[in-house]
Amino acid sequence: MPHYDYRCSSCQHLFEVYQNMSDDLMKVCPECDKPHLKRLISGGGGILFRGNGFYQTDYVMKPPPEGESSSNS
Repeated sequence: MPHYDYRCSSCQHLFEVYQNMSDDLMKVCPECDKPHLKRLISGGGGILFRGNGFYQTDYVMKPPPEGESSSNS
């Protein structure tokens, strides 16, 4: 379930809510009860690896063998 960040333009309260994508936008601030909420654009969540078979070393860049350069010239 995605999370959304909201900020109230009246009291500047900032909070995060987990909602379904089909849910209506929140309109009333839970702090001041005024209808001044704006949903913010967030940076995203990134990659989430779940389950067996994912290791920290799977995606590590290996240095080039000795005598070879890393540039493509």
